[in-house]
Amino acid sequence: MTLTNAPRLESERLLLRGPEMRDFDAFADFHADPVRAPGFGPVYRRDQSWRWFASNIGHWHIHGYGYFIIADKQCDTAMGLSGIWNPEGWPEPELGWLVFAGHEGKGVAFEAATRARQWAYGDLGLKTLTSNIYGSNTRSLRLAQRLGATYERTYDNVYMGEDQLWRHPAPDTLGPEALA
Repeated sequence: MTLTNAPRLESERLLLRGPEMRDFDAFADFHADPVRAPGFGPVYRRDQSWRWFASNIGHWHIHGYGYFIIADKQCDTAMGLSGIWNPEGWPEPELGWLVFAGHEGKGVAFEAATRARQWAYGDLGLKTLTSNIYGSNTRSLRLAQRLGATYERTYDNVYMGEDQLWRHPAPDTLGPEALA
């Protein structure tokens, strides 16, 4: 059952689609993991994960964008999240990502974030994006750099404390493939 107005985007290996109820268990498992969750936010109980999951669905309806489910194009298995996030208190629209256990180290986050950024610049017409990253989240810091983002400043994330704000290249500096 479709819960959002999210488009279905494809990349070479991945499908980016709106969240569905069948994705919730994998998301709740991620948020309960004391190793993985802190790079994205606090460790959550299942009921708190439900609120975040429902908040993302509402975010799609309010803004027309949000976090996509990253799914394997062949079998539609949920592998993580990537998309554009801009809740109340955020400095500006953020390109974010997370990968569920068992799917890390395969280029999933890079491929999904690249496709989500193309959509944000090409279809939404956004002119700038940031990624807000904990300084201790070294994997996300490396990915932001691989995506061409540069460190801009530290800021006080209203939900999680001190974050680093990384600025993505503007669409006109990336060439036509940025809007593909």
